Amino acid sequence: MLRTKLLVSSLDEIPREWVFEYYLKLPVKLTGQDEKIKSVFKSDDKVPSLCIYYSKPVASYRFKCFSSGYAGDGVTLIQHMFKLTSRGESAHKIIQDYNQYTLSGNKEDYSLREFKVQTRYKVSKFEKRSWMVHDQKFWNRFYIGSALLEEHFVFPLSSYTMTKEIEGVEQELVINGRNIYGFFRKDGTLYKIYQPYVKDNKFIKVRDYVQGLDQLTMKVPYLVICSSLKDLMFFKKLGFKNAEAIAPDSENVLIPDHIMQYLLPKYKGTCVLFDNDEAGIKCMAKYKEKYNLPPVLFTMAKDLSDAGEKHGLYKVREGITPLLKATLNTTT
Repeated sequence: MLRTKLLVSSLDEIPREWVFEYYLKLPVKLTGQDEKIKSVFKSDDKVPSLCIYYSKPVASYRFKCFSSGYAGDGVTLIQHMFKLTSRGESAHKIIQDYNQYTLSGNKEDYSLREFKVQTRYKVSKFEKRSWMVHDQKFWNRFYIGSALLEEHFVFPLSSYTMTKEIEGVEQELVINGRNIYGFFRKDGTLYKIYQPYVKDNKFIKVRDYVQGLDQLTMKVPYLVICSSLKDLMFFKKLGFKNAEAIAPDSENVLIPDHIMQYLLPKYKGTCVLFDNDEAGIKCMAKYKEKYNLPPVLFTMAKDLSDAGEKHGLYKVREGITPLLKATLNTTT
């Protein structure tokens, strides 16, 4: 006889950790720590790009996949994993699967699990250094010189220190490297660290900031939203006098709504120029859906600065000019 008292009928009765552990087949139990695995949305993912993390504001686990651009809670995860049409359909599947799981004798009392949210390492110190020849070689590959780097407050670092507290004891991790760059605001505040030759943690976010915001004049008719500060600086090298550019913290993160609402009326036209891979295209679609901003699909290379490295300034300008004119509806 079916023991109906074991069945659940609401998501509220299902541990949020179970959703991630079960569907992602995690080898560990989630007890407050962060985990990083290869993307379940891209079979060719060579480097782990799907992050499962505990969010204190919502007191629950969430995920962010840098390969696909997907992010959200467990319901969103299942919706994308199984290509379901709505959150309701996703919730129904989770409830069904959880009931099947528990009826098979696998139920765990999550209230007995020891749960402790782990503190994360944060950048606590950094050391600037002088520019060297190897720095010049790296940035010159993208036609980015000292003037642009100074304009956007990019400086080389000899090291930075990551700190977190573990059981009341402060732990420090000092990172040294040959190509480490600090991205700063006009007031000298560090907002990001860039390590171009590091596979994991290529970017370390220190605080929120819309890149290029300090440099906007709002005296030209067009605004281009690029995917990164490197692409933004390369865009400036193309020499368009009637357009300026900004870039979000990450291609997968929308620029905050209050900033968009302030900026958009300042320009005659705005477009989005992200990477032409799956993640970039999906993110451009989000801007189209929310702000009705047209995307620019530039296919000469994966991103704008890579196109510059491979084909040079002239060919990139020649290739992207008609796309920008068509997208922004301008002939100037």
